[in-house]
Amino acid sequence: MNQRTDGLVQRRNITRESSESAQNPKESDDSDKKLDHDEETEEGDSKETRLTLMEEVLLLGLKDKEGYTSFWNDCISSGLRGCILIELALRGRIELEKAGMRHKGLLNRKVIMKSDTPTGDVLLDEALKHVKDMDPPETVQSWIEYLSGETWNPLKLRIQLKNVRERLAKNLVEKGVLTTEKQNFLLFDMTTHPVTDNTAKSRLVKKVQDSVLSRWVNDPHRMDKRLLSLLFLAHASDVLENAFAPLNDDDYEVAMKRVRDLLELNFERESMTPNTNELIWAVFAAFIK
Repeated sequence: MNQRTDGLVQRRNITRESSESAQNPKESDDSDKKLDHDEETEEGDSKETRLTLMEEVLLLGLKDKEGYTSFWNDCISSGLRGCILIELALRGRIELEKAGMRHKGLLNRKVIMKSDTPTGDVLLDEALKHVKDMDPPETVQSWIEYLSGETWNPLKLRIQLKNVRERLAKNLVEKGVLTTEKQNFLLFDMTTHPVTDNTAKSRLVKKVQDSVLSRWVNDPHRMDKRLLSLLFLAHASDVLENAFAPLNDDDYEVAMKRVRDLLELNFERESMTPNTNELIWAVFAAFIK
């Protein structure tokens, strides 16, 4: 098992109490029937510390005290671009074209604009503008490559989103989750962003742990789409281990088995389920192909 990241907390089984549920039994019944909760209503979340999908993945990847991601992690760059596409899809800005009579697969279908209304997030709106201006449209796989700058087409290099990790870290600084420091690495100075709000980081880690342990539902379509996406993209970004490292051996094995079960799903079939978001499954397929 990899060395545990500083600041992570041992998973505890905490009984959640909700005064609203007690006062409104019908609301409690409805929540039992539909577990696709809006993340904005999660216990402990405030407007100031509500995080985007890409901020959560970066936060999982950051070393708490050092304030930077592992130098050996070459997956997080493309993983964060996948987060951006899913975040835009969850906000109703982009979608996959229809499968058509030929039933084109997820990775062969193009990403199209659904709404060009700005999100208010500079990084998301920059990506959204690129999607709007792209003619003809491109596939999810191509967008991940273009936004990462990993393309042989020099005409597409202008689409690359630059300094994504630094920009996300600054967002987290503004939200009070991280702070900014300068560290000297012999030949150069580097700006780092250590965790300053351990509560926010611990809450994120516990949310990930609970999603595959105490709150596991064994059905991806009954899970919150954002939380399901976090599991997939944290794995694709090679940072999921950081959330599971504090677990005892038994819980760790259970958590990893359930994640493997998710990774082995038939994404084409899952994307055909009513009321699902096809673009999310296309992003999953692009990373787990």
